Amino acid sequence: MYVRIARFDGADQNWEERIEEVRRRMRGTSSEATALNEVLGSIDRALMLVDREGNRVASLLFCDSEETLRVVGEAMNRMNPPAGGGRRSSVEIYEVAVDEQPAQAHGSGS
Repeated sequence: MYVRIARFDGADQNWEERIEEVRRRMRGTSSEATALNEVLGSIDRALMLVDREGNRVASLLFCDSEETLRVVGEAMNRMNPPAGGGRRSSVEIYEVAVDEQPAQAHGSGS
């Protein structure tokens, strides 16, 4: 699995609107036609991390292969952040080496 992390700085503070629009785009229910629509089926998982106080966003897109992620990345690079979405400050690609949920302790122990 591979992940593309795009960071955006200087976003407006209308967080709820921005978050809902990202949800619509990722679900394919946005009325706006974007390059994302071309590759939506290739994305396995999407996360949006927000720093409300720092007006920053990190967008994480996960794909099953580096090749697929590069195609998704090309489509995303053709897009600009929506009005008020700040400016893209960096884009990085990583291989996901560990994706585990820590084991939960069972029982109360004495």
